[in-house]
Amino acid sequence: MSLLFADIGIQSMNKYGEQLCGDHVDVLEQADDSTVIVLADGLGSGVKASILSTLTSKIISTMMAAGLSIEECVQTIADTLPISSVSRVGYSTFTLIHLVENREAEIFEYDNPHVILLRGGKHYHLPKAEQVIGDKTIYRSRVALQENDLFIAMSDGCTHAGIGIDKRFGWERDDIIAYLVSLYDPDFSAKTWATILLEECKNLYRFKPGDDTTICAIRMRRHEAVNVLFGPPAVHDDADRMISLFLEQEGRHVVCGGTTASLVADYLGVELRPSLTYDDPDIPPTAEMEGVDLVTEGVITVNRVLTYAKDYLQDNESYVKWGYKNDGASLLSRMMFEDATDIRFFVGRAMNPAHQNPSLPINFSIKMQLVIELNEALKKMGKRVQVTYF
Repeated sequence: MSLLFADIGIQSMNKYGEQLCGDHVDVLEQADDSTVIVLADGLGSGVKASILSTLTSKIISTMMAAGLSIEECVQTIADTLPISSVSRVGYSTFTLIHLVENREAEIFEYDNPHVILLRGGKHYHLPKAEQVIGDKTIYRSRVALQENDLFIAMSDGCTHAGIGIDKRFGWERDDIIAYLVSLYDPDFSAKTWATILLEECKNLYRFKPGDDTTICAIRMRRHEAVNVLFGPPAVHDDADRMISLFLEQEGRHVVCGGTTASLVADYLGVELRPSLTYDDPDIPPTAEMEGVDLVTEGVITVNRVLTYAKDYLQDNESYVKWGYKNDGASLLSRMMFEDATDIRFFVGRAMNPAHQNPSLPINFSIKMQLVIELNEALKKMGKRVQVTYF
């Protein structure tokens, strides 16, 4: 396994008045720590552009992942998609980034704004070679990957932002680079970078985008594991084995649930120190114990994390809540969404007698469903997730 992990964040907005986005991003992971990312921008806007960009990104990502050449990809698109009678062009522009074993990036660009690379917080010039395929000029780049490299791919809705409003020629690439450098923080997640850039585009368009706009940020970082223990085991005698497996894993350790925290404290022979401070009136306070990085309440807290996770995968509007607050759900969300690359859940199947009260909106099946949905959401974020039940 490569020492580096690709953190990928994508944000899009539709052209004002359109219900569908004419841009599409496809991410296809390969078994050897390689990833194919294609950002396609369909010609025009609306339904037709959406179809063209989706087909283009799907065709290119699938063929590249199968080991076919860029020449074959472009030729297949030209042969497959219809040609406009006006522009004589039948498909979208595209940016293809192929991360090879998370050691090297191969970049192919056709008529999209050129990819930006920040290395060490400064702009790094990507060398480009031109290649003509049919009547299309493709720009190719290749670069060895380093920790904290930040790649920004975008549709031209980004560079068109502000045309005729605050900027005569739009938000030019050099200005975008200067903006990124001025805000650079190596701890920002890829999703945060994509969100920051898209929000600035919204501002420049004065919230009435004149074009579909998509940002795809890729941040190369080291693997960081977070281990989450949630609930006591179904068989009480399995508690020591479950806790031992949990604690021996590399990375940070989070315990969710009061009963579970008490079991861990007894196993470690340490004091469990509950907090009486409510940072959020709807989320129970956290606790502290030696040997564990974070102790939270169980179902209520995890349910809030799931709510934040679903929003994170959409518009990420809840970032202003979980990104800065210190309640258990916010702390766990930051740890999972921004810090972790690998997340391991150790989930106990024991019935909590307190949850069997019919007047309470919590039961065993809801707890298990929380784990399933959170697992799915984290995988959609690009996290490597493993769940073990006891």
